[in-house]
Amino acid sequence: MSRAVVFTEYGDPDVLRVVDAEIPRPGTGQVRVRVKAAGLQPFDSLFRSGKAAQFVPATFPQRLGNEVAGVVDAVGAGVTYFAVGDEVLGPVMLAALAEHALADADQLVIKPENMPWEEAGALSASGQTAHASLRQLGVSEGDTVLIHAAAGGVGSLAVQIAKAWGATVIGTASERNHDYLRSLGAIPVAYGEGLTDRVRAVAPGGVDASLDGVATEDSLRSAIELVEDPARLGVVAFNPLAMRLGVQRLSTERSAGRLAELTSLYEQGKLRVTVHKTFSLEQTPDAQREVEGGHVRGKVVVTVD
Repeated sequence: MSRAVVFTEYGDPDVLRVVDAEIPRPGTGQVRVRVKAAGLQPFDSLFRSGKAAQFVPATFPQRLGNEVAGVVDAVGAGVTYFAVGDEVLGPVMLAALAEHALADADQLVIKPENMPWEEAGALSASGQTAHASLRQLGVSEGDTVLIHAAAGGVGSLAVQIAKAWGATVIGTASERNHDYLRSLGAIPVAYGEGLTDRVRAVAPGGVDASLDGVATEDSLRSAIELVEDPARLGVVAFNPLAMRLGVQRLSTERSAGRLAELTSLYEQGKLRVTVHKTFSLEQTPDAQREVEGGHVRGKVVVTVD
């Protein structure tokens, strides 16, 4: 048998429980991963609470979790690139919070040898969201990029990716995270009234693009004022206010090629993954409460023994 986190009704984190389940068998093009770590995303909480049910309805009993790192322990038909024993990371569909998860082999990459499991479990979703969003915004060498919520899971990685591509990065965050943003290579700016003026003070040449991971009215209106080309500003999650203001939702397209670029940056020392806190599988409700409480620096991760 295999342990897995499930919920049988929408609600607060206490609806989550660990159950015994059959060990899944990989189908054609799939591998089975013995999970070592799984990162949490804000979407996990929206899905569990029912707030995303209009777009992604649950099928009870429902599992969850969309990014995983672990060891391949079974290989399905047609898989030639991976073998039992390979250490991998990548996306899965609503299955990561378990001892075993099935993954499409063509979406995985080999885990860098020097990457701890906790970091490997936190990279896939946020890293690929950050990478895809910056590509859609056309960020390149010489640009000045404004990243809102720059200390969060997506923001922390977006700062480093943009820096690696040769951009100047301005990151908004609470003042307690300003030294952290400086350590990532960003120019920190505080939230709140006067945000636009503070950004202009540190970017006298203007702002070329804006990536918003929080999408408050202040951050959205500031980006609209600062970025001349509407095609170069966007948010990373569905947000009704952004839609009303005409700010686009950015791509979250994922691929093994994109993930391989991220692991390459990691191996070159140009990308680090910040793990805010780790929890056990049985502590998943507490882990989700930690995410929902806000003020998370980097990612919350569930580890599996």
